[in-house]
Amino acid sequence: MNLDKLGYRKSLYVIIVAAVLMELISASQYYYTHDLLEDELETRAESELVMKGALTKNMLNMAEVVLKDHLWDIRQSLAHPDSVYSSIKRIGMSNAHLRGGFMAFVPDYYSRRDSLFEVYARKTDGGVDMLQIAGPQHDYTERLFYKMALRNDKPIWVDPYDDNEGAQELVTTFAMSVNDLKGRLAGVAGVDISLKWLSDTLDKRHIYPSSFNVMLTEDGRMFLGSKRDVVSRKTIEQVARLINDSTTSRVKSSSGRSTIIDFEDNEGKSGSIFYANLKGYPHWQVAVVCYDKEVYGRLYDLRLKLFVLMLAGFLLLGYIVWRNIRSMSRLRAADGERERISNELHIAQSIQMEMLPKKFPAFPEREDIDIFGNIEPAWEVGGDLFDFLLRDEKLFFCIGDVSGKGVPAALGMAVVHSQFCMVAAHENNPARIVQTLNTSTCEGNESNLFVTFFVGVLDLPTGRFRYCNAGHDAPFIRKDDGSWQKLDVKSHIPIALFNDFQYTMQEVDLSDGAVLFLYTDGLTEAQNEQHQQMGLERVVKALRKCDMLKAEKIVRSMVDSAHKFAGGAEQSDDLTMMAICYTPNADESTFSDKLVLTNKVSEVKRLNAFIKSVTDRLGLKPSLAGNIKLAVEEAVVNVIDYAYLPGVEGEVTVEADSNGKRLKIVISDAGTAFDPTQKARADTTLSAEERPVGGLGILLVRELMDSINYERLNGRNVLTLRKDYTK
Repeated sequence: MNLDKLGYRKSLYVIIVAAVLMELISASQYYYTHDLLEDELETRAESELVMKGALTKNMLNMAEVVLKDHLWDIRQSLAHPDSVYSSIKRIGMSNAHLRGGFMAFVPDYYSRRDSLFEVYARKTDGGVDMLQIAGPQHDYTERLFYKMALRNDKPIWVDPYDDNEGAQELVTTFAMSVNDLKGRLAGVAGVDISLKWLSDTLDKRHIYPSSFNVMLTEDGRMFLGSKRDVVSRKTIEQVARLINDSTTSRVKSSSGRSTIIDFEDNEGKSGSIFYANLKGYPHWQVAVVCYDKEVYGRLYDLRLKLFVLMLAGFLLLGYIVWRNIRSMSRLRAADGERERISNELHIAQSIQMEMLPKKFPAFPEREDIDIFGNIEPAWEVGGDLFDFLLRDEKLFFCIGDVSGKGVPAALGMAVVHSQFCMVAAHENNPARIVQTLNTSTCEGNESNLFVTFFVGVLDLPTGRFRYCNAGHDAPFIRKDDGSWQKLDVKSHIPIALFNDFQYTMQEVDLSDGAVLFLYTDGLTEAQNEQHQQMGLERVVKALRKCDMLKAEKIVRSMVDSAHKFAGGAEQSDDLTMMAICYTPNADESTFSDKLVLTNKVSEVKRLNAFIKSVTDRLGLKPSLAGNIKLAVEEAVVNVIDYAYLPGVEGEVTVEADSNGKRLKIVISDAGTAFDPTQKARADTTLSAEERPVGGLGILLVRELMDSINYERLNGRNVLTLRKDYTK
């Protein structure tokens, strides 16, 4: 009995030490992951600040250009008061985002007019109303825009204010003094920008569902905050106060790009405020607010679940040890151990399956691609994997097989899977994706695992299919005539063997109706009760029976064929398959048009007329039509500026196509290889005169369109923009 107690105590000590070590490891992983999420949040928040700031600056610069471009027209019209109305009206009609334009004259400039004379062009749904708004109730000489413009003798921006006489809404004003042709001071001219568009921009595309934005003037006065129901007015005002309090103890960090403040709202929810000043003039401040619950919520839940699982596991282990010491029954102890292992493997299988795609159809909104995958581990956990993701109109997918079986293979599978997702998020070349995975998996590969791996990148608008194979079984491809054949692949060596091996990319064009079938060797090496393998011939024969273009039906049919061949034989290897059906012409075109331009900036007028014709025929809303026009103009101007060498004349083709739901704009040219998606972002710190045409950059195009895609096809640059106009 004493020996039993001694053995029980020793076992208990071992369990306690193991529990402490496991908890320390879990805590270390938790804080490490927390720091990673915090860094990611800061990066994403700063990106949003840059994006919202760039959109704001670009619109303000537009207003500056409009006023300066019409200055000569105003000066020409000063000789006749009635002519001023027409000149100011042209300013009001020049841009959709302008609320109005005005000319406020110095007192008694016209001897036959009232002493105070201000011409205002107010934008309405039906056109432009021309008004003379000066009078006893509106002495503009006392207004800030008038005093600042005359005092500074240079163009100025006025902080947002409620204009109750002219614009009759919240606006910001850009104004400048004007001299007539004789050099005499005539007054102040300016334009008013409605801030409704800026409010809509702040409430669009947030990092997290409950995130929101706030915008303040240079002196800290809030003029725009989120209008969404998820944010209370008190919370927005609290954020503004914290930003204004530069001495607050809640300031977490401050870099050259942004300042971060910890805060807790009136409901007790904690979060972070990221804010920064707009580059250039005016010096407004833009802020984004994120709540900790959405940033770290899943991590908190995972931490709790892991703690409960570890606690349950150690309690179970303690119970098994106690029963073993008490009863001295080796059989019962062995049964308990097997039960524990089975439970842990079941949990591991659940975690493993959660990592792989399980939502099908994967892209229900698309009709040009259908994908389905399935995995059946031979053990409770296995080493096979597959995954896919859609980015920039490109379908990235992979399939792989980790050497070995059980938990080691499953751990290797998890590492390779997570690395593929991270690398494919920013890399388009499949060979470089495989190269990166090979380099990272070779490091610290003490168990000498290796992985056969196949990576494919399918460009959906063009059908260009690029791929790289690392020792994996070549996929099958279904041709137009319905026949199946193996894809021509360079076998290469599996990843995680030699970190200096160089992988190469292959490519082929897929036609409409093409089908790819990918699998692991668990299919070809499936054995029946006579230990015969299924083999490639039986696989091809089974594929010929799949006379359909539905990915799930193909995979289900092949799984049934494998089970039917194996009969009652035990499955010896993981059975993994994935099918991809490519049908780019599934959407029937209801409208198409085409325009051919020369690479001259003067052709932008023809381009704008063409886009207006397209959007008018589709019946698009003015705001949406304006966004499409702005995005296409930016993309085409980039092509005009960079596709052809200086002095070389070339053509730029713009094709518009609609299926009744989505508008597709294809811009192509025969110039030198030029990917506009890689063009440097516009420098919004430059003035409108210093920045070249088209300087909004790819950032603006991505913001305004649903997707953007570039390919080099048959010696031509092909840029595809898409927009769903039914939302």
